Amino acid sequence: MALNKEETGSIVTKFGKNEKDTGASNVQIALLTERINQLTGHCKQFKKDKSGQRGLLFLVGKRRRMLKYLQRTTLEGYRNLIKELGLRK
Repeated sequence: MALNKEETGSIVTKFGKNEKDTGASNVQIALLTERINQLTGHCKQFKKDKSGQRGLLFLVGKRRRMLKYLQRTTLEGYRNLIKELGLRK
């Protein structure tokens, strides 16, 4: 269910300034998005897993708050991140 080390490393290098920049907002949002995508597939397969659905809603809310923060601080970075992750249509 969780991301493995290789997936995490590739996301961090893609969205961070370097390979150890795991605290940046862009990196955290990208990692949350990947976990949300995995949990969405899991919840579609196992419809009665209510704790999984609860965890999914928690992650979506956390990502929404982080996106709100990013939009407030750096608007251009927010727009680039949404475009790269494909969050808005």
